Amino acid sequence: MSTAPYGLKTSEKDGLRRFATIWSRAVYPATATSMNRVEFEEYLLPLAGRLSEALHGHPFSPAVGIEVGEALVAAHCTDPASLPHILGVVESYLVLYSSADAQLPVDEGRARCSRLQHAIAAGFSRSLRERTRSEQEALSRAALAAQTAVEEALHTSETRFRAVFDDATIGIGIADMDGRIRDVNEAMARMFGRSQEELRRRSVNDWVHPGDAPDLWRMHRELVRGERDHFRVEKPYPRPDGTVLWTNLTFSLLRGAEGEPRYQLALMEDITERRLLHLRLRYEATHDELTGLPNRTLFTERLERVLSAGEHSRRFGVCYLDIDGFKAVNDSLGHAVGDQLLISVAERLQSCATSPDQLVARIGGDEFVALITDPSGRDEVTELARQALAALATPITIDGRELSVRASIGIVEGPSGELGPAEVMRSADITMYRAKDGGGNRYELADPDSDARAIDRHSLTTRLPGALERDEFFLEYQPLIRMSDGRVDGAEALVRWHHPVHGRLGPDRFIPLAEHTGLIVPLGRWVLEQAVRQACTWEKQLAAIGKVRDPAQPLRVNVNLSPRQLHHPDLVSDTVAVLETAGVEPSTLCLEVTESALIGADEDELKPLRQLAEMGVEIALDDFGTGYSNLANLRRLPATTLKLDRSFTQGLQKHPADPVDVTFVGGIVSLAHALGLRVTVEGVETEAQAHQLRELGCDTAQGWYYARPAPPEEIGCWTK
Repeated sequence: MSTAPYGLKTSEKDGLRRFATIWSRAVYPATATSMNRVEFEEYLLPLAGRLSEALHGHPFSPAVGIEVGEALVAAHCTDPASLPHILGVVESYLVLYSSADAQLPVDEGRARCSRLQHAIAAGFSRSLRERTRSEQEALSRAALAAQTAVEEALHTSETRFRAVFDDATIGIGIADMDGRIRDVNEAMARMFGRSQEELRRRSVNDWVHPGDAPDLWRMHRELVRGERDHFRVEKPYPRPDGTVLWTNLTFSLLRGAEGEPRYQLALMEDITERRLLHLRLRYEATHDELTGLPNRTLFTERLERVLSAGEHSRRFGVCYLDIDGFKAVNDSLGHAVGDQLLISVAERLQSCATSPDQLVARIGGDEFVALITDPSGRDEVTELARQALAALATPITIDGRELSVRASIGIVEGPSGELGPAEVMRSADITMYRAKDGGGNRYELADPDSDARAIDRHSLTTRLPGALERDEFFLEYQPLIRMSDGRVDGAEALVRWHHPVHGRLGPDRFIPLAEHTGLIVPLGRWVLEQAVRQACTWEKQLAAIGKVRDPAQPLRVNVNLSPRQLHHPDLVSDTVAVLETAGVEPSTLCLEVTESALIGADEDELKPLRQLAEMGVEIALDDFGTGYSNLANLRRLPATTLKLDRSFTQGLQKHPADPVDVTFVGGIVSLAHALGLRVTVEGVETEAQAHQLRELGCDTAQGWYYARPAPPEEIGCWTK
């Protein structure tokens, strides 16, 4: 394929040639270049190529835009009126006529193009400012030289000064030390929209403006007193049509032959268009395009300003709002409806913020936040949250559909200076999710203890995936005692985590997190492999000392099975592979499944357990009695053992035991035996409990009365 100059394909060059032509037509009339239009178009073509390369660059950098802006000033595109034409063509046509092998997404292309425009404007402004500064300095020197020459050769100096004064493109004005304007050039008259004669009737002191820099008039008084020779500021001036003229103003002091102050010299550059462009770009950078609300950037700036005020007596309030179930709206009704819903939500939330000290922003997706500066107390912040929920309570109608909106709000309120912006937002986010976990459509107040627990959970969740690879998990075993003769019937494998910071962690700290993240599947397989391998080791140790157990009653190892593992498609195949690798009989393994995990399970969900049970794997129904299941359902479950929850043994601690608890446990044992199920009880802590459970006919038990969870070698001593 043929290529064109600048490393572009022919088709790409044609597009850029078309872009350069449009650019030239738009910009050339506002330039002061000595080139003709054809030459100017050729000058723009390589600049267009550089912008195209930057637009599609990886990684993207807008720095080329600064160079392009400087190059345009170098080509004498120095009229501020040319900048809107320059940027307008880039905004409208650069993405259209710039192509690449891999097209950018539309939003990404527009975002990059916007940043290139910003960079072009910055380069243009900086180069023009430097050019103007040089011109100003030259004019100042010329003015000073002309003023001195008046005393030496009035005619010659006046002619030279007038040539500079009248033909200058920037505004020049001269006033006496009392502030009366003696002369202005035509450029200044055009800037103000008044005649030169009108301006000569004015005084410098007449032009005080509310937008003046705080130190402007102090520096002016110092100049009039001869204490300084010049200063430079940005200053606004009112125009007759009600608009504001923004200028880059340089004030200089002209001294006489003896060094005494004689005149004030003002040099003005009209920067109104540049300032408006800056304000427009600033607005786009700090406001949400969809809703028009302030965005995360502006909100963060305001929050940082409030928190870093340095006055601990000041307070702040933040309400962090997230729409409940918004994803379902996008998924079911489409993103267009979702966008309309967000716009309506933004309008209602904005209507709640009626005070100048309240700012509502959209910080992303369906997340909104309100900042209250100097609230009268926590009640004012919670009242805003209540108003927001009330405003959203009325359904929103979109395309004939009525959509109910619910939201969860996290509130952080307190004195400034104690927390940074990141800490405030993290606390608000955590608190919002606490409100969501509480059912949603409510607000919650931040609580340091809850925050600490959430941060701790997040820390553990983040480290979980690598913990298995780093061998941070280990197993302990708690023996299962046969109540008929006190011998070890087996042991339950219990996983622990040796965390490098928090030390030894029990399963209650990390198993729910592993279940939530899906890590429970690989972790559960690892536990299964380790436990079955350990059971095989125990059998070999017994055989080595001549103690061979009855094959019908092998030393059994119990492994807990989580709900996510229970529904994993590879449960059966993984279990079979582990047993075959270890070389043990299926009856060596007992899988413990919580009663709550099997409530309402249909036959398809029970099929994997049935397959394992048919192979000879024991199935224990763990925590029995806590799931409120129908006892009649026991007939259809593939269980071989009922494992009574420890709550049933609590009433047996008393002496004599509570007759109601005795009757209840006795009834479950009788029912289980009638169904051909063994009964294991947990949480046996006293001899009285053990005696009572033995009398009631329980088959096996475990608890601290017999042994605490321990390393496998200690359990091995029990088996001997």
